[in-house]
Amino acid sequence: MKRSEWRILTTHAGSLPRPADLWERISDRGSAAGPPPPDDPLARRLREAVGDVVRKQAAYGVDSVNDGELGKVNFTWYAVGRIGGLELRPPDADDTPHRMAITARDRQEFPGYFAATTGWGSRLGPAPHVACTAPLTYVGQAAVLADIENFRAALEGVEVAEAFLPSVAPGTIEHWLRNEHYADQEAHLTAIAEAIGEEYRAIVDAGFLLQVDDPDLLDGWQMYPEMTVADYRRHAALRVEALNHALRGIPADRVRLHACWGSWHGPHKHDLPLREIVDLILRVDAGAYSIEAANARHDHEWRVWEEVRLPDGKLLVPGVVGHGSDFIEHPELVAERLVRYARLVGPENVIAGTDCGLGGRVGHEQIAWAKLQTLAEGARLASRQLWGSGAD
Repeated sequence: MKRSEWRILTTHAGSLPRPADLWERISDRGSAAGPPPPDDPLARRLREAVGDVVRKQAAYGVDSVNDGELGKVNFTWYAVGRIGGLELRPPDADDTPHRMAITARDRQEFPGYFAATTGWGSRLGPAPHVACTAPLTYVGQAAVLADIENFRAALEGVEVAEAFLPSVAPGTIEHWLRNEHYADQEAHLTAIAEAIGEEYRAIVDAGFLLQVDDPDLLDGWQMYPEMTVADYRRHAALRVEALNHALRGIPADRVRLHACWGSWHGPHKHDLPLREIVDLILRVDAGAYSIEAANARHDHEWRVWEEVRLPDGKLLVPGVVGHGSDFIEHPELVAERLVRYARLVGPENVIAGTDCGLGGRVGHEQIAWAKLQTLAEGARLASRQLWGSGAD
C-alpha cells in the first residue's frame, strides 16, 4: 500500500457516477442477477464504462482508483447475487420499519422532518426482503471475476499509483438479512464472514487492494435507540471479530476499511461520536482507515487524533470532501483539513479521501467530478505546505 512519501496521495470511497443508460440496464436486471455473458451488449457496455471511469479518475488527479462500482446495483445489495442460501421475498407489512430503522434515533426527535421530506428512508416504496434460509455459501465467483477482468483491462495504459476494488463487510450484509437458519447471531455472522471472505481473497489474489465497506459499524448505532454506548460497543465488537475472521490470511497492508455514518441526507444529530468507537475501528486488520470527516456533523472530530494514536505502519484516509452537499469545497479548505491531520499523525500517513461514495449522492455527476478535482487541488496545496516546492 502506497504512502504519501513526498506528497499527499488522493483516493475516494468507491462509488462514482454511472452512465444513465448503464444504470438503467443494470438496475433492471436486479441485485440477484449474475454477470451478463461476455458477448452480451450489456457486458460490452460495462467494460467500456469502466474504462472511461478509470481514465477519468486519473485525469482528475486521483492516485488510488477503482472501477467506480459501475457493475453493482449498489454497494451492499449486490451481495444478494453473490451469496447462496438467501431467499428474496415480496415486501410485507414489516418491511418499512426494517428499512427505516437506520434513522431511528433521529426519527424520535425529528418525526415531522421525516414525515415531510423525501430524505433517505422517508417515503420508501415497497421492496423485497432477504431471508437466510439455508447454509450460506459464496456463489459470486463469476461476478467478482468479471469485476476483476473489466478493471484490469481498464487500467492498461493508465498511470495511477494504486488500484482497489470494494467489497462489503459481514456486519453490513447482516443488516438487511433476516436469519431463519442459524441458531444464533454469532453463528450467522460467522457464516456471512466465511462466504464474503472468498470475494476478499479473490480481489487480493488478483493484485488489487481490497476496500471493505462497513458503514453499519458506525451508523448501526442509530438503529438501536434502546442501547447504551456500552451495549453498542459490544454489538460492534462482535461485528469487528466477524470482519477479521473474513480477512484472515490477507496481509493487512492489502486492505483498507471504509467506515461512515451512512449516506442519507438528514439530521445525523444522533450519530455516535467517533471517540466512542475509534478503538474498535482500529482493531480491524487493515492497513488504512477511511473515515467520514468533512461534513457539518463530523468535521470537528479531527481532534480525536490528538488523543488517539494511529498505530505504527497504518494510514489514515480522512474524508476531506463530502457527499452531503452540492457545495464544491474550496481547495484551500481541503488543504487546511489535510494539513491538520498530517500534523497529528504524520504527513506520510495521510491520504486524501471522500466522506462516502459520490455516485448518486450529489445532485449531478458534474458535482461529483468537481469534488474530486478540488480534492486533488487541495492535496497539492497541502503537499506544498508540508514538503515545500519538492512536492510539485
